Amino acid sequence: MKKVFLSFVFTLLSVVAFAQGTWEVDHMHSSVNFNIKHMGISFVQGRFDKFDGRMASSGANLDNADLNFSVSVATINTGVDMRDRHLISEEFFDVAKYPTIEFKSSSVTKDKNNNYIVKGKLTMKGVEKEITAPATFGGITKNKDGKEIMGIQTKFTVNRLDYGIKYDPTGAGIAKDVEVTAYFELVKQ
Repeated sequence: MKKVFLSFVFTLLSVVAFAQGTWEVDHMHSSVNFNIKHMGISFVQGRFDKFDGRMASSGANLDNADLNFSVSVATINTGVDMRDRHLISEEFFDVAKYPTIEFKSSSVTKDKNNNYIVKGKLTMKGVEKEITAPATFGGITKNKDGKEIMGIQTKFTVNRLDYGIKYDPTGAGIAKDVEVTAYFELVKQ
């Protein structure tokens, strides 16, 4: 009985230790994307090509994790150079003054359906606002190099006017709400 108990304890400790620690974004297997309505009839999609992120976790999931992500605004990519240059100008993101968009979590909890809810501060164009976003925990495994990896995804909406992006304030040409979708694969450090 003692051996069975010790085996159980060792297995439990191994599972808990499996996820503890610091994790960093694997850029090759992650993306930060957005979608915004145009002229009320269609959508423009884009992404940010450079971003960074870290997570500190004390368990085998996202419970009480500490998340920090940042995006390099100058790397916005909608597939149209002229539009991308306009988006980094003073009329939109003003990248010369505000080169990054940042997120810092304040809490990560589970709701009644066992889904994760992430709360934290999103800072864009010098404006910091509290946001709440759902997060899907994809699990933990090992990659081909034997390193532990974790998957997380989220989808949330922000009102660009709340962050001082006032171009077309009526929202007739460019919608006020921007849908953000992020997929992160994190590697344990």
